[in-house]
Amino acid sequence: MKSGYVGVIGRANAGKSTLVNVLVGEKVAIVSPKPQTTRDAIMGVLTKENYQIVFVDTPGLYKAKNALSQSMMKTTQTTARDVDLILFVHDGHAGLSEEDIALIKRYSSGDIPMLIAYTKIDIMPKERIPEDVKKLFDEGIECDVYPVSARKGTNLKNLEAAIADMLPDGEKVISDDIVSDKSAKFMIAEIMREKILLKYDKEIPHGVAIVVNTFKQGENGVYDINLDIVCEKSNHKAILIGKQGAALKEVSSFARKDMEKFLGAKVFLTTYVKVKEDWRDRPDLMRDYGYDIKKN
Repeated sequence: MKSGYVGVIGRANAGKSTLVNVLVGEKVAIVSPKPQTTRDAIMGVLTKENYQIVFVDTPGLYKAKNALSQSMMKTTQTTARDVDLILFVHDGHAGLSEEDIALIKRYSSGDIPMLIAYTKIDIMPKERIPEDVKKLFDEGIECDVYPVSARKGTNLKNLEAAIADMLPDGEKVISDDIVSDKSAKFMIAEIMREKILLKYDKEIPHGVAIVVNTFKQGENGVYDINLDIVCEKSNHKAILIGKQGAALKEVSSFARKDMEKFLGAKVFLTTYVKVKEDWRDRPDLMRDYGYDIKKN
């Protein structure tokens, strides 16, 4: 049997979380078209008869602008050192720049083997694919490249088989019935954040943390969920709430439906918006909000 850990690495918005969700077959990471959607390393487990792949979805590679994003980049770098295989996810639709090539070279030059998932081929000219693959080869990058579309399911079986084949022989590292290392409570907070990312424009969503105060299921099967949406500025709070609370009501309803789908039960959701200025540069608050920030 083959089994091991696969670090899913790539630029922000390359499609890493979407790819992991589709390969695992369940939602284990939130998805949005904005950078910095994934803030933690999140495991998604795919168990088959002859292999077990433990994907470790990481924050997208992005220029750090605050203590939170610096911590996110450290998470990605640490993950890349502690896995059996690196799956580098590149957004083919966005093109292949010199900076992309340098980044791929950096992660392919170590002792850990690497594959490249060249994503979003369903929305790009097909003739560009061999051109980009040749460009990588000419630059001395010898990793196998798998053009895929997570949205359409194109070439995912071949990618999955290649990943499994490159893992070491060994027993399963995770129990059969586990698909993620994250709790349901964590996923509820992430679903709320995902909907904020999708609904609001510009920088507001990036300055938001979700704190779940109450998460319990009553005897009638209904989940009682009470959470705080923490933002950094008073004017952000006003935008999040909207006129007469309309924006908050809309995004909460949006989130509640996805929570119910995830939990398989009805949800009674209560949301509040609070302001904590510059919390992304305050390690004490980041720890309070569930981010693994080490004390100096």
